[in-house]
Amino acid sequence: MRISLPGTDLSVHPLCLGGNVFGWSADAKGSFDVLDDYTGAGGNFIDTADSYMWRMPGKSGGESERILGDWMAKRGNRENIVLATKVGSWPQRPGLTAANIKAAADDSLRRLRTEHIDLYYAHRDDPDTPLEETMGAFDVLVRAGKVRHVAASNYQAPRLAEALAVSEQAGLTRFVALQPHYNLMERDYEHDLAPLLVEHNMSCLPYYGLAKGFLTGKYRADTEVDSVRSEGAREYLTDRGRRVLAELTDVAERHGVSPAAVALAWLSAQPTVCTPIASARNRAQLADLLRMAELKLDAGELDRLNTASA
Repeated sequence: MRISLPGTDLSVHPLCLGGNVFGWSADAKGSFDVLDDYTGAGGNFIDTADSYMWRMPGKSGGESERILGDWMAKRGNRENIVLATKVGSWPQRPGLTAANIKAAADDSLRRLRTEHIDLYYAHRDDPDTPLEETMGAFDVLVRAGKVRHVAASNYQAPRLAEALAVSEQAGLTRFVALQPHYNLMERDYEHDLAPLLVEHNMSCLPYYGLAKGFLTGKYRADTEVDSVRSEGAREYLTDRGRRVLAELTDVAERHGVSPAAVALAWLSAQPTVCTPIASARNRAQLADLLRMAELKLDAGELDRLNTASA
């Protein structure tokens, strides 16, 4: 099964595999195992960033891209992968000036061991750089063949609308997708951003689709979980969070899948969402996530989840 991203020639698997664990909770071998299983199951869409891992003790940034680049080189499968990475939030390559975008793209291409990036994100807005400069720099990369399409991550609706207007007025490449923080526990995206994406025929590719692991259902008040994300996930352990977990668990049991698969299927069913992003640090976690690709929730199930998470 493949999903076409509006405004692009990209066709992708229903689950985008997040690379934010490669080089962190998944070492190189573990990352290779997950990547092999993902592609073995028909997956082809992988998301990373130049900044991934720089905040972790003993890491400096670029680790995820390097692991992914090594894996593609060893497997000889670059032409089968839709590859996404990001620029703008790594302290070594900060911001969205033209000079930084050019340098960061070249650095990412070297780490990824490829000649082009399929989807290149502005990782976060840079209010100190004129949008004309930022979009002009992305346009240069697209015209040079180093990037096929560009997208935005962590943009608020007014700035995203302004960036789209700048591109249209100047005849520059425009953002074709947005990667926002969006899941059953984080639904602010629906207010201003979703209508904007509908207006401009853009894709939503949400990150933290499992709310830092909370929506896997393994985080309970009386349960200790061995995970580097456990502290962040436990922030959702409120009355609302418990209601959501109860509905997720019930729907999951009806379908014989994991709560994580249901949470991702809920995302996929939302207007504008094309492919949610989720990461797995081992093969067992990935197997649970992949079940979402064939899972279709009915109207009643969607309504129950919407009500619980309201």
